[in-house]
Amino acid sequence: MHLALFDLDNTLIAGDSDYAWGEFLVRAGKVDAEVYRAANARFYEDYRRGQLDIHAYLRFALAPLAATEPAELTALHQRFMAEVIAPMWLPGAERLIRSHRARGHRPVIVTATNRFVVEPICLRLGIAEIIATEPETSGGRYTGRVAGEPSFGPGKLSRVRLWLAEQQLSLAGSHFYSDSINDLPLLEAVAHPVAVDPDDALREIAQTRGWPVISLRESA
Repeated sequence: MHLALFDLDNTLIAGDSDYAWGEFLVRAGKVDAEVYRAANARFYEDYRRGQLDIHAYLRFALAPLAATEPAELTALHQRFMAEVIAPMWLPGAERLIRSHRARGHRPVIVTATNRFVVEPICLRLGIAEIIATEPETSGGRYTGRVAGEPSFGPGKLSRVRLWLAEQQLSLAGSHFYSDSINDLPLLEAVAHPVAVDPDDALREIAQTRGWPVISLRESA
């Protein structure tokens, strides 16, 4: 079975769910607005430049999960889906996923964003197989730490290879769709790399190497 691998943020949705979750927490009054917004913006710019310190970022991003009761987190995420993610929805992304299913391909979302934020989004897209950064839990609560290797940059490829070994699969004939230069290691590893609404650095590489460049942001 061939795999159809998808990045999530700015690929299957028209925005970055990780950054947007941080901004949502500011508006919800769950974090110090001035301090958190400035740090969130700084980390996002580092990410866009391909210079993100993923471990520093995750210490920052996972701290509110550890500080909040699980029931409140669930309620907050339901609001987040309705208020923030719904406007980012891309019918073109749903059509792309359906086209791969029609060809018998197995869709998997591979994202650097933590599972708490992305899992409801992926499930709404109809994809239950998710490789994401895993927040550590203990006693039913988040600890603020990461469990295992973050699925970011080279770590995204490492996590995919681990999953492939567990599933007894390979990347032969596989597709991977991404917008970000940070995903170059995995793009280079698949049979069919595709740049989706790419950042400038990825667009240049895709054009140089003859990779398809597509947009999913057309009108419904």
